[in-house]
Amino acid sequence: MSSQASALPGYVRTLRRTFFFTLVTLTAFAALAMITSAFLQNGITPQEIVLLVLYTLLILWISTSFWTATLGFWCLLWGGDKRSISRLPSGPSPESDRGPALTALVMPIYNEDPVRVFAGLRAIYQSLRETGRADEFELFILSDTRDPDTWMQEEVNWYRMCRDFDAHGKIFYRNREKNIARKSGNIEEFCRRWGGRYRYMVVLDADSIMAGETLTKMVDLMEAHPGVALIQSPPIPVNHKSLFARILQFASSLYSDIFIAGINFWQLSSGNYWGHNAIIRMQPFVQHCGLPKLPGREPFGGEILSHDFVEATLLREAGWEVWLVPDLKCSYEELPPTLIDYAKRDRRWCQGNLQHLRMVFARGFSGLSRLYFLMGIMSYLSSPLWLLFLVLTGFEAYVQSQTMPVYFFGDNIFPVWPESYAVEMTTVLLVTLAMLFLPKIWSFLLLLARPRLIRQYGGVIRAALSVFLESAFSVLTAPVLMLYQSKFVFAILLRRSVGWPPQNRGDHRLSLKEATLAHGGQTMTGLAAGWLSYTYVPDFFLWLIPVLAGLVLSVPISILSSSTKVGLLARKLGIFLTPEEYKPPRVVELLHENLARAEHSDEQTEGELNVADPGAYSLHLALLPDRPVKKRQRHQLRALVYQLVEDGPETLSAAEKRALISDPETLGRLHTLAWSRTNTDVPQPS
Repeated sequence: MSSQASALPGYVRTLRRTFFFTLVTLTAFAALAMITSAFLQNGITPQEIVLLVLYTLLILWISTSFWTATLGFWCLLWGGDKRSISRLPSGPSPESDRGPALTALVMPIYNEDPVRVFAGLRAIYQSLRETGRADEFELFILSDTRDPDTWMQEEVNWYRMCRDFDAHGKIFYRNREKNIARKSGNIEEFCRRWGGRYRYMVVLDADSIMAGETLTKMVDLMEAHPGVALIQSPPIPVNHKSLFARILQFASSLYSDIFIAGINFWQLSSGNYWGHNAIIRMQPFVQHCGLPKLPGREPFGGEILSHDFVEATLLREAGWEVWLVPDLKCSYEELPPTLIDYAKRDRRWCQGNLQHLRMVFARGFSGLSRLYFLMGIMSYLSSPLWLLFLVLTGFEAYVQSQTMPVYFFGDNIFPVWPESYAVEMTTVLLVTLAMLFLPKIWSFLLLLARPRLIRQYGGVIRAALSVFLESAFSVLTAPVLMLYQSKFVFAILLRRSVGWPPQNRGDHRLSLKEATLAHGGQTMTGLAAGWLSYTYVPDFFLWLIPVLAGLVLSVPISILSSSTKVGLLARKLGIFLTPEEYKPPRVVELLHENLARAEHSDEQTEGELNVADPGAYSLHLALLPDRPVKKRQRHQLRALVYQLVEDGPETLSAAEKRALISDPETLGRLHTLAWSRTNTDVPQPS
């Protein structure tokens, strides 16, 4: 447990959280009261009770997001939060007498494009060198890559980076023989083997980019606040050209500031960890963050997938502080380039978040930690809840349309007119829509208050047009993502695990076949729902048009938004422009330069590696660990060599090719065979 007193008074946390959750609760209660009074006018039905329960959950979720953004807007409008860790007084560090802190930059990778990975790493390292403090950092590439070709390319790129920067002994690479426990296991092995050398660790994703100034500022904040175990920087998406990614990059760049400031307003020193672009104090992390294997089988049992929330919880419960720092800039990541790739990433995250159901009821966690787990679960559970709410609302509208009004009861000579609750329901709808869209308006108003920044978004007119078009795009894609996420949740509840597939990070235009296969079912669902509502409940059909339009148009929207040509045309017109595109930060410029250099470099052609290349062979051999091979395994390896030579590499699986190049003796035999033959059609294991 941390022995350092917090620079933040405890009553500040209590007051702010009480204020925040009071606003959330009162807002939800007011909306719920209106819809309940409407239902009660004609007697409440079982369907309406279910609708009330669903609406309660959904309005609480919407209200939480709305007030987070609103409080963030208020903080930024008045110059930022004075209780942010960047503005708190620093305390003496008990570790300062040990000299400058040594920090490990740790990047776990799994079957990623080596060119992009090492272009980013080079940019980070170059930016660090420009600060004059590169000696305080050492870089680790922790590879879990299974593909044998990619494995050898990673090694060659690592060696070139060491050579180009004269950084042997500062930049390290290793490939794990077995990728136990995925990313969290990769980090755990690093901490166990090398963690004692470092005071801090910065965890990066394969697409992470962080400026040297940001990294050094994070270290300085940790040094100034010895009771802090983790500082999370808010990464902003950059670097993609497809229309889909550019729209999301614009939305994140413009809207995220108020949400980040709002999250920091009520979380303060009890923040969360997002899994990357964060600095971690090594000693408490090693001491408290060993992750158990959950009982049962996947998707709810087994290894913890969304490990970041759990690790932050373990640190907080041990008495350490975890901060999200809104004013840490120049921290970047990349987004999936298409709607389909975005949904695929969501599928993996969905399983990890739903797995936290086990944590909600685990012993030893505070109420706040349980709330964080519930919020992560709700980020995906809200989609099937909205879907169920829409279906039940449509059914209730149909029932109401089939009910014949009775105007005369008993001996009454005057008609009894049926009560209408259109005003109440319309008010509820408008309040809900306002809470969904007002944060976008807050962000735009905040932009207008920053004249120097407006130009970087294309000017007032283009920025306003971009906000409008982004809002329309989000309305059209929301139903598609709702169906995707609902499908994911139902599949997980049926105990279907997704595994750990690598992400597709490169820009690529979707074909009609790809889009139709991915969205055909959603299109048919939209057409069927539209026909049913138009035929049987025409009044309800009008309210459903935004949802139906997104589903029916999902194929062309997905294809169009995947286009880099349309994305670049929009950029040329100044639409969806971001400050990072208008004037790229130095570290992003370095990334672009490294990618361009790699694309036109002669060395890049050598990246198509095989065991015939003497340099790649020697390097790979030098990095292989010494391990005993049993006689049975030796015979199996020889059989694979014969199969390779006689039948060709296409007959071997990736695992078999990996086995061949993992054994020094077999690798030497393959290299000799390949090197000694002069004909170009000699089969190679790559």
